[in-house]
Amino acid sequence: MAAPQASSGHSLEELEARLGFSFKDKSLLTLALTHRSYGLHHNERLEYLGDSVLNLAVAALLFKELDGFSEGDLSRVRSNLVRQQALHDIAQTLSLHRHLYLGDGERKSGGLRRPSILADTLEAIIAGVFLDQGYEAAYAVVERLYRPILNQVDPKTLGKDAKTLLQEFLQGNGLPLPVYAVVATRGAAHNQVFEVECSIPKLGLMLLGSGASRRAAEQMAATEALVSAQQALSSAPKKRRKTRSKDKAELPPQAKLSFEPSHS
Repeated sequence: MAAPQASSGHSLEELEARLGFSFKDKSLLTLALTHRSYGLHHNERLEYLGDSVLNLAVAALLFKELDGFSEGDLSRVRSNLVRQQALHDIAQTLSLHRHLYLGDGERKSGGLRRPSILADTLEAIIAGVFLDQGYEAAYAVVERLYRPILNQVDPKTLGKDAKTLLQEFLQGNGLPLPVYAVVATRGAAHNQVFEVECSIPKLGLMLLGSGASRRAAEQMAATEALVSAQQALSSAPKKRRKTRSKDKAELPPQAKLSFEPSHS
C-alpha cells in the first residue's frame, strides 16, 4: 500500500504541536489517523483501546478535580465528557480533519467533518500515545485537552436535563414541583407534534414547549420555565425571603416533599 497522504497535506508535526505531545514512533500516529475506508491497515483496533484509556484518564482526572462529588455525579460528568459530541468538539480544536487519511468515497461523502469519524480518530490517537509512551503520557494529553472544557462547564449541572434542573431549582427555593400537561397535539399519527404546558402556580408561570414526543416537549417547556423562574426570583429576592419567613407554616404540603426524579 502506498504511503498515506493526509487529506490536505498538513504535517503530523502540526498536529503533535496542538496535542502537546511528540510521538517516538510516528507510525502509531499515522495509523491512528487512518480510517478503514483508506485500506486494510486502519485505526479501529486503536479506537477500541483508546476508548478504555480515555475513560480511565477522564475518571482519574475528575476524581482528582471534583473532591466531594458522589460516585453517581462523577459518573454523570464523565459520561458527558467522553460522549461523541464532546470528542468531536475537541477534535475540531485540533483541526483533526486536516490530517485524516480517508478513502476517496468517504472523503467525497463528507467524512472529513463527520462527528463519528473525528471522535473515533481522537480515541485512536489517545491509544497511540498510550502505546508510544505509557499511561502517564496519555493522561497528560487527556488533561491538556480537557482543561479548557473543565474551566468552562459547571460539573454540578453537566448532563442533567432541563426537567431535573428545574425541579432541583424549585426545591432549593422551597417551591412546589412543576406541573406538566399536554395541551395540544398536531399532525398525523406517524409525525405528531406535542405541545406541553409547564406551570409553576406559586410564581404564576405557564410556559409552553413543543416537540416530536411528549418527553421532548416537556424538556423544552422546562427549559423555558427554568429561565423564567430564575428571573422571577432574582427580580424580587427580598420580598420572597420575607414572605417565606412569615408564612413558613402556610407553605403548601408539596413544597416539603423530597425530590423524586421524573422518569417520563
